[in-house]
Amino acid sequence: MTLWVLGLNHQTAPVDLRERAAFAGEALPRALESLRALPQVREAALLSTCNRTELYAMADDPHSLVTWLETHAPGLSGYLYQHQEEAAVRHLFRVATGLDSMVLGEPQILGQVKDAWAVARAHGALGSGLDRLFQQTFSVAKRARTDTRVGANPVSVASTAVRLAQESFARLNESTVLLIGAGETIELAAKHLSEGRVRRLLIANRTLAHAQTLASQHGGYALPLTDLNRHLAEADVVFSATAAREPIVTRMQVEQALRARKRKPMLLFDLAVPRDIEASVAELGDAYLYTVDDLERAVEDNRRGRREAADQAEAIIDLQVARYVETVQANARQAPLKRLRAFGDSTRDELLAKARQQLNNGKPADEVLEQLAHALTNRLLHPPTAALRDAALNNDLELTSAADRLFPEKPGYQHPPVATPIVRTDDADPAP
Repeated sequence: MTLWVLGLNHQTAPVDLRERAAFAGEALPRALESLRALPQVREAALLSTCNRTELYAMADDPHSLVTWLETHAPGLSGYLYQHQEEAAVRHLFRVATGLDSMVLGEPQILGQVKDAWAVARAHGALGSGLDRLFQQTFSVAKRARTDTRVGANPVSVASTAVRLAQESFARLNESTVLLIGAGETIELAAKHLSEGRVRRLLIANRTLAHAQTLASQHGGYALPLTDLNRHLAEADVVFSATAAREPIVTRMQVEQALRARKRKPMLLFDLAVPRDIEASVAELGDAYLYTVDDLERAVEDNRRGRREAADQAEAIIDLQVARYVETVQANARQAPLKRLRAFGDSTRDELLAKARQQLNNGKPADEVLEQLAHALTNRLLHPPTAALRDAALNNDLELTSAADRLFPEKPGYQHPPVATPIVRTDDADPAP
């Protein structure tokens, strides 16, 4: 099995394609179950955020992964990237450290990677290979963020959106802001807004209790999502980030809100993938819509300012990738030895137990020992003998040469006569 990563992100695919490939809520466990059921896939994990969807898998080849993703979201193959083995390890390390993020060094991605690992583990999709990789990823990301300033003064998509709102509304402290959702992105937006002060903060969510908790922390007012139409016209600025599969805010709703506001401008930030606000809202006069893709241009200055720290983090990742690959390869070299030892131990224990039973039943010790010796020899030598016989028939010189190195002829050794009888017992396998 080979380690593969297959995915698309904000660099390779626009938001309308990324939202088709997104897995949110209960869709994620179902997708994992479907992916893990493929005969070519041994282990799998799914990372799905507003900026990326990535499949991590121990699989025979990437074709089954591409086919699976195409079945879920047709038309994506031209936007996908794939990495294997060492390149896949480096990619995951960079993603978790924030080096592959739209906002360089953003802190949220490490938590999202941990969530992807936890969900895959909870649903039995992880084996020792991916589990070990993710554990090492968390360690590398923590070290890179501790030893460099790549995460200093953390900037997120939410904070970038708030900064744009502050620049667009010189007096944001005199404005009404509506937050839709209550997840991590909206929590961050609420935190930045409360620090900068707004006149009124409304928080609408499908689960009212979650909105009430967030409102109590930041001095806002909680609303059930069903009351959105009644309060949309009050909002000068809207931030939306839910896990809904369909738009929460439609063009018709915004048109009605603008009429009620007497065409007073509205600023809307759609921070969700799939999108929460219908794209056609951008066509309305006096409605200014930003998506996560629009925010990428706004964070370019931040990216340049963090490049030196990012270079230091890249050096740490290069070193850790080399160490991880070396460890995996060393374990792979040890695996055949462990299997050989386990085969020998289990064979010995099985035949020894039979011999003891025969002794307990009164069978003569010499006869038991002779049968044990022949059975043990036959059982242990049968697999390599069969393999060498096939190698000779197929002219496999590599295997026969390896056997010569393992079992060189000693000076003075004489092969036993071909006609030498072999003692057969019920407990012994057929002589090779």
